[in-house]
Amino acid sequence: MIVVIIAGGSGTRLWPLSTPDYPKHLLKLTNEKSLLQNTIDRVKQVTSLDKIFVVPEISHAEHVYEQLSELKKKNILVEPGRRGTASCVIYALSEIKKRKHDENEPIFFLWADHLIRDADGFAATTLRAGEISKQEKKLVFIGVEPTYAATGFGYMERNGKLPGWQDAYKLASFQEKPDRKTARQYFGSGMYFWNTGYLLGSLKTFEITMQQKAKILFSNYEALLSTNNIEKTYLAFESRPIDTALSEHVEDGILIPASFDWTDVGSFRDLHGISDQDEKGNHLAGDRTIIEDTSNSYIRNETNKPVAVIGVDNVVVVNTDSGVLVVNKNYAQAVGDVSKRLNHEK
Repeated sequence: MIVVIIAGGSGTRLWPLSTPDYPKHLLKLTNEKSLLQNTIDRVKQVTSLDKIFVVPEISHAEHVYEQLSELKKKNILVEPGRRGTASCVIYALSEIKKRKHDENEPIFFLWADHLIRDADGFAATTLRAGEISKQEKKLVFIGVEPTYAATGFGYMERNGKLPGWQDAYKLASFQEKPDRKTARQYFGSGMYFWNTGYLLGSLKTFEITMQQKAKILFSNYEALLSTNNIEKTYLAFESRPIDTALSEHVEDGILIPASFDWTDVGSFRDLHGISDQDEKGNHLAGDRTIIEDTSNSYIRNETNKPVAVIGVDNVVVVNTDSGVLVVNKNYAQAVGDVSKRLNHEK
């Protein structure tokens, strides 16, 4: 199996911990390794190092080289500029094609910034998805069975069982992030899975699918194969996510449920939920931090300046050299927009 880890991101949703040149996947949030390093550890259970590729954006590529010293430099495919996940996917496919890997070998695309603790379950699901993709010669998508009516995730709808395979389904449709009423309908129906964005298929399957369903994407892919100037060619592409450029147009895709835990750490509310907490529900990180009469809060100090938090509940306080954030956790989703405004003002 070939593995491609998309390691882009603009560093907005966890500002000021993450920044455009040091986005979320480079952060050590739950242990002594970054999310990217933990992702590498997981995929080493399903393939060898020489078949692992990472696609970072040029603004933070040097940090990726530092964190992934065990990976050969040629396996780190630096994106010349942000052109969306669809461009990242075809860039990786074009390099795999040039290096003459087996065109029928499954290629697994995943993201660098997700938290998964059940590495064995992850490996089992991934290997199973690869086997199904290889046998059926179709794209396989991995979904997570919802545990609540989430409005922050996209959804995938299943449509009947896949003949010959246990716990595998025909993929009926992709749905964007729903409103609360629609999310409740999805959750109650039992027919929808959260969209992790994880997909598998062989090089040949991707090529055939793009030719049939994503002609512009296939044209861009061919341009990367023939160009003598990757940077100029790549930067001419329109920025599009892989979901709208390809996945949503696939009519014969396969959906399998994940047999592992999965968290897309998309806000400080999510981060607090997966972090160690004291008896009052507080998470404290960093030195020179004092709290009194405070509960249900995430407090993190990454500077030498003292931080005191007194008499509050349900807040996030983060102090770094890049900025200071104080936000009620109920408004944690607004951090990304505020960060973009601050970066625009620079």
